Amino acid sequence: MRAVIQRVASASVEVEGRIVSEIGPGLLVLVGLHDSDSDADADYICRKVLNMRLFPNESTGKGWDQSVMQRNYQVLLVSQFTLYGFLKGNKPDFHVAMPPQKAKPFYASLVD
Repeated sequence: MRAVIQRVASASVEVEGRIVSEIGPGLLVLVGLHDSDSDADADYICRKVLNMRLFPNESTGKGWDQSVMQRNYQVLLVSQFTLYGFLKGNKPDFHVAMPPQKAKPFYASLVD
């Protein structure tokens, strides 16, 4: 499993011109699922994302001191199979990414 994590003031996902999900301050997480990922991998990523100290502590002035959970911020999780893409010559290959029929329920459990 791969994750690209970005602090955001706000973020949204739009599909066919319609916003399907949005958050205020928090983390935008693009997550790529590998065909061999397990529930243990999902638990690990969830713990890391929720507990990474990426935000300043305004009461002490320390930077990189509080997690998204401590700040009561939100997380927008976006499935991104292209994180497991690589080039075969000039053509992208996504064979190691989890196939859609397996990825959909796995992603849903990750969101939960």
